[in-house]
Amino acid sequence: MTPRAPQAGARKRAPAGSASAELDRKIEALGDWRGETLARVRAIVHGADPEIVEELKWMGTPVWSHAGIVCTGETYQRVVKLTFARGAALPDPAGLFNSSLDGKVRRAIDLREGEALDAKALKALVRAAVALNLEARAKPKARRPARRRA
Repeated sequence: MTPRAPQAGARKRAPAGSASAELDRKIEALGDWRGETLARVRAIVHGADPEIVEELKWMGTPVWSHAGIVCTGETYQRVVKLTFARGAALPDPAGLFNSSLDGKVRRAIDLREGEALDAKALKALVRAAVALNLEARAKPKARRPARRRA
C-alpha cells in the first residue's frame, strides 16, 4: 500500500500534545456544522498570516495571536463566534462584524449554520488586526513622569 500525497491546502497533522493537536481533537469532537465552520475559519486565519500562533486558552477556547491576540473562536449551540480583540479599531468594509457592536474594544462575527463566510474579507480583517498589533508593539510606551516629593 502506497501512502497518498496530501491534498493541496490540507493541514499537516500537528504534533501530539500541541495546541494545534488539541484543536484538531476539539473540531473532530464537535462533529457537526460548528466543527466544519471552526475548521474553515482556522484555515482562513492561517492563510491570512502564516506566522500566526495558535493556542488554547480559557478552558479550551482557540486563540490566534501575532504580536498580541488577533481573534478567538468560540463555539456555542447556535453560533460559532469569532471575536477580534481590538475589532473596534479595525476597518470592516465588507460588514462582517455583526455582534458585540456596542463595545469600545472588541467586535465579533457570529456565524450560524448554513451561512456563507466571505474568506477574502475575513483574511483582510486578520491582516489588519496583525498590522494593528505590530504597530502597537513598535510604538514606545509613554512613560509617566517621576513623582517629585515635597
